[in-house]
Amino acid sequence: MISLAIAASMCLALGARAIPYAKKEACASTAEWTGWKDIKHAFIFGDSYTQTGFNFTQSAPSASNPFGNPAYPGWTSSNGPNWVGFLTVKYNASLLQTYNLAYGGATVDSALVQPYMPTVLSVKQQVQDEFIPGYTGGSPKAPSAPKWTGTDSVFAFWIGINDVGNSYGAGPGSSGPLYTKIFDVYSGLVDQLYTSGARNFVFINVPPVDRSPLTVGQGNSSVATEKAAIADWNKRVADTAAALKANHTDEVNVWVYDSSKSFGDVMDDPSIYEETAGLKNTTAYCNAYQNGTPEIDTFTPSCGIAVDEYFWLNNLHPTYPIHDVVAKQVAEALVAGPDVC
Repeated sequence: MISLAIAASMCLALGARAIPYAKKEACASTAEWTGWKDIKHAFIFGDSYTQTGFNFTQSAPSASNPFGNPAYPGWTSSNGPNWVGFLTVKYNASLLQTYNLAYGGATVDSALVQPYMPTVLSVKQQVQDEFIPGYTGGSPKAPSAPKWTGTDSVFAFWIGINDVGNSYGAGPGSSGPLYTKIFDVYSGLVDQLYTSGARNFVFINVPPVDRSPLTVGQGNSSVATEKAAIADWNKRVADTAAALKANHTDEVNVWVYDSSKSFGDVMDDPSIYEETAGLKNTTAYCNAYQNGTPEIDTFTPSCGIAVDEYFWLNNLHPTYPIHDVVAKQVAEALVAGPDVC
């Protein structure tokens, strides 16, 4: 389900209405947050919406290559840079070295919600099998000159699309108990990062994939059931973020980015943001484009419009314009300061 993104020059559509992102009121920051401008390292965990194909055993990010491996924009599901790429090279306020441990198809814990392939690395594995041995303590793979600190690093999670998608069919009667188990693991992983020195946390909730061609194609009942499951999941994301802040009031800084809102806004009206103003179809996808294209603006006559004029690349993954919006708004939130008090 993962497409190879081909690097190409980016061209933003013109004529969009200048409607700013509705930011939440910022909270007081702790001494561990001196501003987005001072962040040097980003550690990212997630699934195919976030994956760039980074391998923590290969070349690490550096001043000359902040993505490490593979070459920018990497393997993405967006037919171009994804939000991690945009955040690293377009909306960074300093040299940002990004360690993107996300893996396509990931769930929080494969033992609770199975991924589509047994080889997929869950967020639990991303944290316990890669981040902790690779980037903490005296590990030779830990960033050097200087080693990362709580003050100069940010830790971000975008997870839940597959947890919801692979389980919502069992109905609301099972999502509650299952999600309780999942979030026990999720919060435990966050605690492990905190113990390792992490202090600045970004949580991205699940976008409205109930509106994806995959779910819409399964009928109204599936749409309604997944929509309710997403709402349940997203409330738990907010609760997890709030609990983290409450448990470490004087140390951690926490943000929750609402991808549910930004995705929904763009699907309702792409012209709301400059980055998505060129989108012409927000409901369907073209089969000829679904596995990726040679260029980010490839046009195949049978599809009617260019690939980057579709919101959806395939039945579940959006094209790069909405990723640009996510990265821009995450950066704006980081500039504004923590929003979980």
